Amino acid sequence: MHTLKRTLTDFIGAELATLTGLDEVNPNVITASKPEFGDYQANGVMGLAKRLGRNPRELGTELLARLNAAANPLVSHYELAGPGFINIHLAGDALRDRANQLLVEPSLLVLPTESPQTIVVDYSSPNLAKEMHVGHLRGTIIGDSIARILERQGNRVIRQNHVGDWGTQFGMLITFMRESSAEAGMALADLEGFYRAAKQRFDADSEFADRARESVVKLQGGDPEYLEAWQAFISTSLTHCQAVYDKLNVTLSMTDLKAESFYNPQLEGVVMRLENTGLLKDSDGARCVFLDEFVGKDGEPLPVIIQKTDGGYLYATTDLAAVDYRCHELKADRALYVVDARQSLHFQQVFAVATAAGFSNEAISLEHISYGTMMGSDGKPFKTRSGDVVKLVDLLDEAVTRAFDLVSSKNPDLEETERRHIAQAVGIAAVKYADLSKNRTSDYLFDWSSMLSFEGNTAPYLMYAYARIKTLLAKQAVDTDGNIRFPESVALAPEEKALLLKSLQLAETIDAVAQDCFPNTLSNYLYELSASFMRFYEACPIQGTDAATRANRLSLCILASEALKQGLDLLGIETLERM
Repeated sequence: MHTLKRTLTDFIGAELATLTGLDEVNPNVITASKPEFGDYQANGVMGLAKRLGRNPRELGTELLARLNAAANPLVSHYELAGPGFINIHLAGDALRDRANQLLVEPSLLVLPTESPQTIVVDYSSPNLAKEMHVGHLRGTIIGDSIARILERQGNRVIRQNHVGDWGTQFGMLITFMRESSAEAGMALADLEGFYRAAKQRFDADSEFADRARESVVKLQGGDPEYLEAWQAFISTSLTHCQAVYDKLNVTLSMTDLKAESFYNPQLEGVVMRLENTGLLKDSDGARCVFLDEFVGKDGEPLPVIIQKTDGGYLYATTDLAAVDYRCHELKADRALYVVDARQSLHFQQVFAVATAAGFSNEAISLEHISYGTMMGSDGKPFKTRSGDVVKLVDLLDEAVTRAFDLVSSKNPDLEETERRHIAQAVGIAAVKYADLSKNRTSDYLFDWSSMLSFEGNTAPYLMYAYARIKTLLAKQAVDTDGNIRFPESVALAPEEKALLLKSLQLAETIDAVAQDCFPNTLSNYLYELSASFMRFYEACPIQGTDAATRANRLSLCILASEALKQGLDLLGIETLERM
C-alpha cells in the first residue's frame, strides 16, 4: 500500500512520461486547497510545458484524455482547470475500501518507509552545570517528535543527547566548591544558586577565573580528585534532566547520552587530522581553520577555532569528533542537529570543515534542524518578572496548575483524582503543542490563555475532539476492536467524504515531516482532522439512521479517532478518553 498522494503521483507521472517521451517527470500532485478544486491537484503540466516549449492548456488536454482512458479505480473524475491544472476527484468506494483495510490494521495509518535509514537525532543537549530552563524546551520536544516519526516509519533512529558536561563551567564549579564550604552532593536547587555564585565570582575575580581554567586542565588530564567532584555535579544534573524528560513525556533516557566528555579522547586526533590535511593554521596563538566561503563583514576570513592558546578545545572540535563518530562508527545516513537557529553559522562551518577534512563523506546527510526563540508577551526572550531565566520544571508545574483550575471550573463534579489526571495530561500537552504547532524556524509568543483554550488550534481542542469521539462510540455501545466496517455503495455526504479523506492522509503528512522535519505540518493536519470531525458531527447524526448509514458513520468515527490518537502520540501528546 502507498499513500494516496504517492499512488496518484506514480500513476499520473507514468502517463505524463509516456505522453511527453521524457524519462523523469514530476506531476506535482498536491492536496487541493479548496473542495471545488477536487481532492488533489496535479500542477506539473505548467512547468513541463515551458520545458518543452508547448502550450500548457493543450498539454493538459492531452494528459486529461490519457487519464480518462486509463480509468484508475481510485479516481472518480478529472477536470482541466485554468492554464493546465488537473483537478482530481477521488472515488468514495475506493476510499472506503482503503479505510476498511485500516480498520483491520490501524498501524497502516502510518506506512513504513520503503528504504529504512540509520538516522541520528541530536536533541535537547542541556549544559549539566545548572538546571534546565525554558530555552531547552523547543529543542527537546521538536527533536523528540522528529525521532518518534522517523522511528515509526521503520528507520533505525539513534537518539543522541549531546549534553554539555565538560569545559570551563565545570572548572569554575569545582574551584568554587574547593574554595568554599559547599559539598558536591547538594540538591539541584542549591546547585542552581551555587552556579550563580560561582559565575559571579568568575566574572569579577580574574585570579579565580585563572584558577578555574587550571581546574579544567586538571579535569581534562584525568586528575582523580577533580573527576570525583565533576561526577558528583554530573549525577545530580542528570537525575534532574531525566525527571524533566519523564514529565514532558519525552523518549530520551540515560542510554541516549553522548556527552561532550565522550569525545574528549578523540580531540587530539581531530587536531592531528586537520594538521595532516593542511587545513589547520596558527592565528594569534590559536589553531584555526579558514574556509573561503566564510568571511566577515570586513571581507576577512572567519576562523573556525579548533584549539585555544591555552591548549583547550572548543565546541567545533567536539562537534567534528561527533560527526566522525556518527559517520564512520554509527554509519548514519542522516544526522539531524536540532539546535537553536543562532548556531546556524557554527554548524555551517563545522559541516564544511568535516567535509573538507574527511570527517564526513557523501554517505551521510548533515542537517541543522534550526528553531527560533520562545518569547514572552513583551516580545523578548521569556523570563521571570525579575528578569531571571524560567526553570523548565517551574513552567511545567504552572501549566498543570492552570490546567487543573480550568478543568475544575468546567467539570467540578469530577473526582479530584480524575481532575488532577486530566490536568496533568492537558497542562503538559498545552505547552508542547503550543510550540509544535508553530513553524519551528520562527520565534513565537508564549501565551497561557491561548494555549489552554478549548477553541482553535490547541492541544485542549484536539484532546477534546478525541474524547468526544470516544464518548460517542461508548454511547453507541460500539466495540472499536470488533467487526464494524464501511458498507458498500452508501452515498457519502460531503462532510463524510471530507472526514474520510482527511483520516486517510495521515501517512502522507508523516512522509512530509520525515523529509523536512517541520512538526507543525502534523499539528496543522491534526487540527484540520479535528475540525473536519466537528463538522461531520454537526451535519451527520448517527442516532435514528438506517443500519448502513449507522455503520458508515461509526466506521468514520473509529478511523478518525485512530488517526487522531496516532498523530498526537507522534507529537508526544497523551490522549484521554474522557475530559
